[in-house]
Amino acid sequence: MSYDPDARRDTPLARKLKERIRREGPLSVAEYMDACLHDPEHGYYVKQPAIGRGGDFITAPEISQIFGELIGLWSAVVWQQMGSPARVNLVELGPGRGTLMRDALRAAAKLQPFLNAINVDLIECNETLIDSQRATLSGCDRPVAWHASLATTSDTPTIVIANEFLDTVPASQMIGGIPRHVSIDASDRLVFTPAEGTIHEHQDHTALIAGLAHRSTNAPLAAMFFDYGHLATAPGETLQALRAHQFEHPLTSPGTADLTVHIDFEAFATAAQNHALAVDGPITQGEFLGRLGIVERASRLMSANPAKAGEIELAVSRLIAPQGMGSRFKAIGLRSPNLPILPGFE
Repeated sequence: MSYDPDARRDTPLARKLKERIRREGPLSVAEYMDACLHDPEHGYYVKQPAIGRGGDFITAPEISQIFGELIGLWSAVVWQQMGSPARVNLVELGPGRGTLMRDALRAAAKLQPFLNAINVDLIECNETLIDSQRATLSGCDRPVAWHASLATTSDTPTIVIANEFLDTVPASQMIGGIPRHVSIDASDRLVFTPAEGTIHEHQDHTALIAGLAHRSTNAPLAAMFFDYGHLATAPGETLQALRAHQFEHPLTSPGTADLTVHIDFEAFATAAQNHALAVDGPITQGEFLGRLGIVERASRLMSANPAKAGEIELAVSRLIAPQGMGSRFKAIGLRSPNLPILPGFE
């Protein structure tokens, strides 16, 4: 990453946070990240459009329709593993512009009994994105409901999908056993303290995992997560900021840049197992999509759309390339212990 580490933009949230620090003292890194993403006035996920060429980043569902279609077919197989219940919640956490769910439902239509059983639940707090999701799913013939959290969805068999959701959970940082904070220097700039040393990051996914585990005790549950991260716990900072498709220092543009961290999949899996959930994976996204038949699906789509064959091939390559998203992103599944291993992990 190449950017000016000293650059600072005097955003509305930057001013608000500096006032808070003067009044209450330094913020923990987790508090800073939470404010940048969720402040009710200026938080990034409250008002920013975020996704797409006109936003700050592009996600897998926006790269190729095949991603969402495969997840729709994957969900249908999971529903069958659950015993084909009459009603099933198909839940997406952080559904972006609704692209993944639209493509998943189109594929789900190939199995009409599954499509008829679906209640679509979207967990979203960004009003701008909710408007986009309504438009994207306007032609959907299934009932769609929006929720602030998974807890308010109906207590029936549930399939959860989450793409690039875990990385937004605020992370704490420690240096030499000392909590790292965001404070103000003599030039009235936001700075990290301590500034140097080996950083140990920790994300707390307890609330999410506990909610999934509780639901799993009442009805079958399966959850599928895609995100970038590392397979084993290791020291090092992964906190990053992205604005207009360019990386910048995490303190540069509070509230107008997306802040994320890389997922520690070992810690996430351990936390899920500690809550009595079965864990499948993690494996690379490329391997997972390969097992679901992404190459074969792409070939059929290219044959049906020869004028777009090159575009389709390039998009699929981007999703599964070993030197790109294919290895950088991982797939991990959580499930009720009485369910069989989830498709793609066998």
